[in-house]
Amino acid sequence: ILAACSMSCTESKARPPYDMIMISLTSSKITLQCWIILDLFLTIFCDPSYFEENIFGVIKTVYLVLNYSSLWFGAWLSVFYCIKVATFTQALFIWLKQRIARLVPWMLLTSLLCSVTAAIPFAWHVYGVRNNFTAPSSMTNSSAMRATIKDSLGVLILLSNAGIGFPVILSVVSSALLIRSLWIHTRRMQNNAGDFRDPTLEAHISAIKSVFSLLIFYVTYFIAFNFLLYIFFLRFSIEKSLCIAVIAACPTGHTMVLIWSNPKFRELSARILQHIKCPVR
Repeated sequence: ILAACSMSCTESKARPPYDMIMISLTSSKITLQCWIILDLFLTIFCDPSYFEENIFGVIKTVYLVLNYSSLWFGAWLSVFYCIKVATFTQALFIWLKQRIARLVPWMLLTSLLCSVTAAIPFAWHVYGVRNNFTAPSSMTNSSAMRATIKDSLGVLILLSNAGIGFPVILSVVSSALLIRSLWIHTRRMQNNAGDFRDPTLEAHISAIKSVFSLLIFYVTYFIAFNFLLYIFFLRFSIEKSLCIAVIAACPTGHTMVLIWSNPKFRELSARILQHIKCPVR
């Protein structure tokens, strides 16, 4: 996807808004996957120096920024789909449809700034937690310290969700509106044509399935990410491993749906697979 959208932006003088969103979304996902792998390797092979050095704060802060950015970019993708495909006649919707191309760069820049801002409280909290973890203490004091950390972290999570809750609401509302619009149009086509094997009708049904699948992956990712925040500073556990696995798997499922639903991405994937099977000599 990143290769296809980058080629489109390079070939065209004006940068298509869809390609700009996809480049931002795929770049954040690729970087996030690499960052998760780096975090796991450092946790396993550099323990306990991983918790004693400032690298702990840097890794966790960048990790949060990448997660927030993925949520924002995924929300803008849902909004873009809704504005371009849905057939609503409200004045605000028509105004957005006419100006979406000029708004996309500002939307992406604003979401990146919001991601950095939302991660600042956690970055501040990370260094305080690191100092508490590295200070020697008894088992009783350690248990009390973990309880205090969870309480203060809960407040930070509520404050953070107040900021990143907006892209989640945007994604859910825009996806629901798009599914509703496609469903109404599909029902009209069924009543008029009466042929359930019509290619246009099948395309609309496929679009509904794609949007619904994207929404499921997006919401699942958000829920797993919030659970992970509550056990953010703890070391390996079953709960933390499951959350990390879900966070790592959801972008892959999200990407597969995007490839399957877009003919340009399917064609590029087929060309890549063909090239792998029959390499040029």
